[in-house]
Amino acid sequence: MKAARNTAIILLIALGVDLVPGGSKGATSVQQLLYLVFLGTFGWIALIQYRQHRTSIYSLGERRRAILYASIGALVLVFSAVWRVQGVSAVIALVVAGVAIYAIVAIVVAARQY
Repeated sequence: MKAARNTAIILLIALGVDLVPGGSKGATSVQQLLYLVFLGTFGWIALIQYRQHRTSIYSLGERRRAILYASIGALVLVFSAVWRVQGVSAVIALVVAGVAIYAIVAIVVAARQY
């Protein structure tokens, strides 16, 4: 019974988005709001992790830390454009993401060997 109620609620919301004038714009606004909340939460978690592991990050040395930050930046850039790239650009984006992931894994493995 609870599942039927939840399904009916979802169908009513979908009906409202479909039939109400400007409903698709409202749905797009809600989607963007949820996306921003997700990104904000992700950034907050990243900040907490950075603060907890700051000593370990600074003990990597300048070269490895620069590679780590550049790799994280490359991943953010690739993931922000993943929906817009096609053809050769998509292959280049995958190669950049692969190299960045390899660099991050190599730095983490090297840091844990000591």
